[in-house]
Amino acid sequence: MGSVNTQEFNFDGLVGPTHNYAGLSPGNLLSSKHARMVAHPKAAALQGIAKMRHLADLGIPQGVLPPQPRPALRFLRELGFAGEDVSLLQALGENEPGLLSAACSASSMWTANAATVSPSADTADGRVHFTPANLTNKFHRSLEPQVTGNILRGTFANEKHFAHHQHLPDNEHFGDEGAANHTRLCRNYGQAGVELFVYGRHAFDTSKPAPKKYPARQTLEACQAVARLHGLDDDGVVYMQQNPDVIDQGVFHNDVIAVGNQNVLFFHEQAFYQKDAGFKELQAKFGSEPLHFIEVPTAEVSVQDAVKTYLFNTQIITLPSGDMTIIAPTECEENEAVKRYLDKLVTLGTPIKSVNYFDVKQSMSNGGGPACLRLRVAMNDQELAAVNQNTLINDTQFARLNAWVDKHYRDELGEDDLRDPQLLIESRTALDELTQILKIGSVYPFQQA
Repeated sequence: MGSVNTQEFNFDGLVGPTHNYAGLSPGNLLSSKHARMVAHPKAAALQGIAKMRHLADLGIPQGVLPPQPRPALRFLRELGFAGEDVSLLQALGENEPGLLSAACSASSMWTANAATVSPSADTADGRVHFTPANLTNKFHRSLEPQVTGNILRGTFANEKHFAHHQHLPDNEHFGDEGAANHTRLCRNYGQAGVELFVYGRHAFDTSKPAPKKYPARQTLEACQAVARLHGLDDDGVVYMQQNPDVIDQGVFHNDVIAVGNQNVLFFHEQAFYQKDAGFKELQAKFGSEPLHFIEVPTAEVSVQDAVKTYLFNTQIITLPSGDMTIIAPTECEENEAVKRYLDKLVTLGTPIKSVNYFDVKQSMSNGGGPACLRLRVAMNDQELAAVNQNTLINDTQFARLNAWVDKHYRDELGEDDLRDPQLLIESRTALDELTQILKIGSVYPFQQA
């Protein structure tokens, strides 16, 4: 399989029409901090589209994945709630506001949690493999996997090139948070790489270290299951444990404390448990070319500042020139310690030569930075030709998506608005139209009813 014509695409999740701040993720400090504030769905969606546009302009191939249907009435009916849609929403708003908030969550915008992806260069059958994350740790996110699978199959529809797996069992022993705990290191995107799976705890051995304050959402057993499903060779896989203490400081996913790209792993000093042994294994499996392990000392950037600014929930992008740049939220630019570190980083002689700052404040306030908003998929020319071309971003699709958001999204959304039956109608109308723009088929339950 030729490596020259393989590119890594970023498939960003569109922010959904019900984008709101419900504070549904204890352990995610930014989400909790902004709970019950008024959200701005239109601004959030346009910020996400603008980031995609900027990356495309930098020469980074971009795709887009549609949001989940919300409010998720199908799940509410499975819980025994009955009646017309309007009365159901109003009753929930009055009697079960927490459940209604969960059913309206727009958290699928953080597409790093959508699935784990292994490119064809790594897999036994030479296909790109997708396993949707089950997201069992949070109820509002556990509603996503089935539709996520539908969306991925509608986007990557050719069975010759793409393999789709059912999400892992809906049980905390196999808690899986997708690409947020998965990093692929490689010389170039078309060659076999090393897939780094990061877990928070052992499910079947409670004697092993685990966080005490906040839950470890990813288990070792889930990581191993995904690697088996994807047909990964043991020589191309490394499992490392996230530092339990850092999870208890609000680092709920590995991509909040570490990020990798090609031959670079950028991470905080406190990111990993038993890191020396893990890095030694990574380098051994990577081969003779040295990996760049860029460790940020606590003395220069505290964990608190790293979480507040999402320094590590940045995207490291390889530009067409071959140099790497960091795509960082403007919060990194506004924090003195983090900005000082990034200014220094680009002078250290690593592959990272520049930093680009982007405003994704609506996503940041709900607990997700630039890296949360994208799912990375490396594809060669044949695989790219087999992708649903309407999900790839070009000038025409940018214009269509911006017009679609302007037409359908509200400027503001507060907690009380979630019970408004008109929001359900607006959301379904918008998503139905979006599936036609993307020509992705009837991926939503309300379209299949």
